[in-house]
Amino acid sequence: MDVRTLDAESLQAEYGVLTQRLLPWPALRAPFEGAWALLEPGAATVPHAHHEHELFIATQGTATISAGEQVRPFNAGDTAYLPPGEVHQIVNVGDTEFRMYSVWWDPQMAVRFSADSESAGAR
Repeated sequence: MDVRTLDAESLQAEYGVLTQRLLPWPALRAPFEGAWALLEPGAATVPHAHHEHELFIATQGTATISAGEQVRPFNAGDTAYLPPGEVHQIVNVGDTEFRMYSVWWDPQMAVRFSADSESAGAR
């Protein structure tokens, strides 16, 4: 077993918020990537889109999530899926820190994972 801990001292700014990426992690080979995202009260991600599929899991706090013209509450315990190309934004509308975990994937990641798995099995 290998456990990773959220390290508030090592957060990096991405998309207008503080993040900690899952990879690189030598012990983990997976067909996806992920990151913690922390938003202080009033903070918002930069509206953006990706070529990947993306899944957000809210773990702490109160926010809104927007995609296109739609804006919805996004609170601890909620999960949101965003298809490729959908412009989205998270805004912390609460009085405390908002935390979520994001997982993303695309066909190329799956191909690399399959190739890595096949070559590992050949050893």
